[in-house]
Amino acid sequence: MKSEPNEFSLDDLRNSPDGTACWDGVRNYQARNFMRDDMKVGDQMFYYHSRIAPVGIVGVAEIVREGYPDHTAFDPDDPHFDPKSDPDNPRWFMVDVRFVKAFSRCLTLTELKACEALEGMMVTRRGQRLSVQPVTPEEWKTVLRLADA
Repeated sequence: MKSEPNEFSLDDLRNSPDGTACWDGVRNYQARNFMRDDMKVGDQMFYYHSRIAPVGIVGVAEIVREGYPDHTAFDPDDPHFDPKSDPDNPRWFMVDVRFVKAFSRCLTLTELKACEALEGMMVTRRGQRLSVQPVTPEEWKTVLRLADA
């Protein structure tokens, strides 16, 4: 899951009450579907900082609440407001995540792209800009190995 650190960094998550926060504001249908349909309590996720130099994976969090309606879509004062979203038939969903650990360093996108075992990972593919992307078990293990190296 990608986040801009000036919006909500891994440290912001770590410093949240109980190290837990909602992952709101996703406004892409494919990313929403991954959160709503695929993420389960106990699943872990890589925390990826985007729009900063360097971009890359900085740590791990876990899902502590499965997909539920994103209340920010209904609030006209929120930057993620969607006037077409209806509380009776919500369009946007979010999950709650909890901090697990920070890596000792950022695993940069350049490093991820240079790793042959990660050539199929969505984040390493050209044009993949989704803020929520699945990771295979093999990719997960490879990234953890790189983080420990």
